[in-house]
Amino acid sequence: MRTADVIVIGGGIVGSSVAWHLTEAGVRRVLVIERETHQGKGSTGRSMGGVRAQFSLPVSIRMSLYSIPFFARFQEAMGHPSGYRPQGYLFVATSPRHMNALRENHARQQTEGLRQVSLLRPDDVRRIAPEIRSDDVVGGSFCPTDGFVDPHSVMTGFMNRAVERGAELLRDTEVTSIQRDGYGVCGVETTRGPVSGRVVVNAAGAWAGRVAKLAGIDLPVEPLRRMLLPTEPFDKVAHTSPMVVDMGSGFHYRPEGRGLLLAWADPEETPGFKTGFDHGFVEKVLTRGVERLPALEEAEINPRRGWAGLYEMTPDHHPVIGPAPGVAGLYLANGFSGHGVMHSPATGRIVADLITEGRTALVEVGELGLERFAAGRLMRETAIL
Repeated sequence: MRTADVIVIGGGIVGSSVAWHLTEAGVRRVLVIERETHQGKGSTGRSMGGVRAQFSLPVSIRMSLYSIPFFARFQEAMGHPSGYRPQGYLFVATSPRHMNALRENHARQQTEGLRQVSLLRPDDVRRIAPEIRSDDVVGGSFCPTDGFVDPHSVMTGFMNRAVERGAELLRDTEVTSIQRDGYGVCGVETTRGPVSGRVVVNAAGAWAGRVAKLAGIDLPVEPLRRMLLPTEPFDKVAHTSPMVVDMGSGFHYRPEGRGLLLAWADPEETPGFKTGFDHGFVEKVLTRGVERLPALEEAEINPRRGWAGLYEMTPDHHPVIGPAPGVAGLYLANGFSGHGVMHSPATGRIVADLITEGRTALVEVGELGLERFAAGRLMRETAIL
């Protein structure tokens, strides 16, 4: 029978980070089980790739303060590019309420040691993003170390280096049950046979709820479709532009190739494993986009180039990271609600710390525990896209 010190279910960017951080901590017999024939066919490969530290809650800020410098030195550590481009995030406020929220967030960010964020006046916003309609802009915030990465490249870098250190990746394999005995987890059953091991990590992305049920755990993670639309080559916005976020409508865009990548979270979207691109989204995102970025009227759009991915949503839009209550040896790394790519380095570090040392100094991990939902301790993050 195949055995492993740690079994990681899910080979996306989070599972790959967990595997690498475990090998970095000295664990060599790590087995990553991926249900697809290739890595990154789930949420990782369909992500917008944004990374930011401009959050409102300390735990999110701390995870970014670990992750973003990690992306910056990724090539040196992994021998593989992360595609990190520190072009910044620009939050554009069009109401006093939004500006007050940015001020409150800025104060928390400063307290947590994030010094790079600047509060902006309307003229500052116009200087950074001269292409936007700005007659209603009251201010904004900008962090120059925010930006974008290549999620597939990061995932590949993590996994390649983990494998070099002894980890194993098993593709085209599905976990069908999680085995337990009187001491806790004792292995998993897969479509390629059983694997014994006393530590299992659920890093199954949008499928995390189903995997948790295999161990008798009720994990409130639901898949929610998010769609992205690229333009054809478009020169009305500088390719060095930051991610620009209209706080009023939620529309946001960033450079992608020679064009732009457009995004908007449709509030009418319902949970489910829907990965097809709805062509009706084109009109919705362009309607909101043109209101803030009038030059989009001149952009050429091919709806067939749009794509959809799955967010793994929790009730409070924050992840569940840590030991599964009542199941010794089972660890959860789930429910990132759109922040899995940007916080993948921190997640890998936290999970590896918990497995190898029983604690982590990176965050107060109790805040991210599954128990918070039953206890009514939901986390309230205001900086959500």
